[in-house]
Amino acid sequence: MLTLTLTRTRQTGKAVLGKLVIPFSQIPLSEGEPDSTVNTIENADFIIPAGTYPLARTWSPKFKKLLPIVEDVPDREGIRIHRGTIPEHSTGCILTDMTGQTMLDVLFNRIENYFSDEETEITIIDPVGA
Repeated sequence: MLTLTLTRTRQTGKAVLGKLVIPFSQIPLSEGEPDSTVNTIENADFIIPAGTYPLARTWSPKFKKLLPIVEDVPDREGIRIHRGTIPEHSTGCILTDMTGQTMLDVLFNRIENYFSDEETEITIIDPVGA
């Protein structure tokens, strides 16, 4: 099981900021390559509950490309990880900058090209006391 970890760090207005760890070191092909951490933004009005969820990559009709999708979120669907810079760019999705999106593309390409049976999940952690 390959696990990405999103740790929310603080809230500023409607923006919930966090750090997403992309675990390159968990994939044998990239042995010795360090994990990458990217900044994230979520919209506080549509926050995903903390927990662990299956993560897949499927075609996004809106963005017209393959994007990660967070599955099995209670009473929600279509939650993607995609590029964005302000919370208003999201109604529940997890936003990254261009660098973060590129790293996610590389990760999923490696999984699909070399480790087709690898299951992937995302764990979302709220700060202590939140």
